[in-house]
Amino acid sequence: MTTQVRDDHELIRGALDGSQEAFAALVKRHEERAYWAAYRVLGDAEGARDVAQEAFVRVWRALDRFDFRMAFTTWLYRISVNLAIDHLRRNKRHKGVDIDIFREAIADESSGQAPDADQGSRDIALKVRGVLSTLDEKYRTVLALRDLEGLSSKQISDITSITHATVRWRLHVARKLFKDAWTRLELSKPGNGTNVEMAADQLINLEHSTPE
Repeated sequence: MTTQVRDDHELIRGALDGSQEAFAALVKRHEERAYWAAYRVLGDAEGARDVAQEAFVRVWRALDRFDFRMAFTTWLYRISVNLAIDHLRRNKRHKGVDIDIFREAIADESSGQAPDADQGSRDIALKVRGVLSTLDEKYRTVLALRDLEGLSSKQISDITSITHATVRWRLHVARKLFKDAWTRLELSKPGNGTNVEMAADQLINLEHSTPE
């Protein structure tokens, strides 16, 4: 059990004992995680904020049923992703990508890079996320959790309550759909065919980024 998992469990126990400060600390520690888990599914900033808030309402209501054999983050991912999927299904007018938030995400993810990091690579990363937003939610969800959040297929199986084999199959399909969509996008632009392979580098190292 990692230090973070132990610390989370201590905060949960404190909250169960009536400490509002403990629960507030738990929210502060993981609210960004809940937001991005929802955003990866929705591609919509406002909707992701709503889902993240609702996720912690659900957490609070069900805290006395928390299984201390699991990591709190796994439980939170499960709640956030399922709420995001429900949000998608209710919102038939879902508009997809909020470009400004994608830019913020890339800036955040690139914070460890040198200030003169290649702008072309950042532009490719932005397009990658735009293409992801076009995938059906069941494929986008597993691809985002695996290749953007860095979770293993086993973790995704625990979060989404689908079998490990189904996760692997959806990942296979999602990656093919992504590649096809990206190829159509890039080949429609003169001289951009080489960016197809650059996108693959930005999206993952698909087969080797995290353990299965």
